[in-house]
Amino acid sequence: MSGPSITLVVNPHAGAGRGEAVLPAVERALRDLGARVTVARTAASEDATRLVREAIAAGTEGIAVIGGDGTLSEATNGFFVKGEAIPTNVWLGPVSVGTGGDFRKSLGAGNVGTGRARVDEVVGRMWRAAVRPIDVGHLAYVANDGSQRERTFLNITSFGIGGLVDRLVNDSPKWMGGGPAFFIGSARALARYRPQRVRMTVDDRAPREATITNIAVCNGRFFGGGMHIAPDARLDDGRFDVVTMHAVSLGRAARLTPRLYRGTHIGEDGVGFERGRVVSAEPIDPNEHVLLDVDGEAPGRLPARFEVKPGALRLRG
Repeated sequence: MSGPSITLVVNPHAGAGRGEAVLPAVERALRDLGARVTVARTAASEDATRLVREAIAAGTEGIAVIGGDGTLSEATNGFFVKGEAIPTNVWLGPVSVGTGGDFRKSLGAGNVGTGRARVDEVVGRMWRAAVRPIDVGHLAYVANDGSQRERTFLNITSFGIGGLVDRLVNDSPKWMGGGPAFFIGSARALARYRPQRVRMTVDDRAPREATITNIAVCNGRFFGGGMHIAPDARLDDGRFDVVTMHAVSLGRAARLTPRLYRGTHIGEDGVGFERGRVVSAEPIDPNEHVLLDVDGEAPGRLPARFEVKPGALRLRG
């Protein structure tokens, strides 16, 4: 009897080339588990979205993604058109080899590209996991070229210093690994970033204005290469955890940073927290660019609208 058909979407450049390096071992591990595997490599931005849609149309039963958070987020977009889910029972499973690897941390999964977990362990764990529905976020925003765009996000979207960190990290050498790259990028961004004024509305609550360092709209729990920004967030509760980092002194920011990694910052002075299903945000000064960080990528800026899509994606992992 033939096994299930799996499409293996691979970003060969993820993790400084680790995506291509681990591909043969991942493919072998899936075949050993009984899967019929088709490999699809990305070659440009948004290829993962296209490849997922093509695989769904061709009748695949599952999509396994070798790559980082950015590739996984692009693959997630392949399950949606204009914010609406494509009717399908196809599941998505992460095989993380990227720089940050933040989404996998919410799942408790390993990263096959760093030597901390063997390929067989990571692939086997994904394969044995029950398929379950999880939430995704839908985002309408202003792209870097000034056009109006929309997309889904799987993990966390933030605005403020996060968008600047992404730009610095994505321009840095990948060989240093996710944690150091994001730590150095965050330090450089803190030295350059100037607090920004934004107006935000959560659900039907009254709009409010704030001077911020960053606001994170969270489906998952980790971002920025391991910061535990939303320690109580759940992937299946139908709500975002919204964490506001108000403008604070450099000294205060330095003292908060260890707490961000430990997930003990909620309730501290300068940190706001609430939950909601729809978030809207805009700069007070319409000429100011408040940059977005979307699953580790930097596609644009505010104004933006975030809406949770409950149970819209079938996850295996």
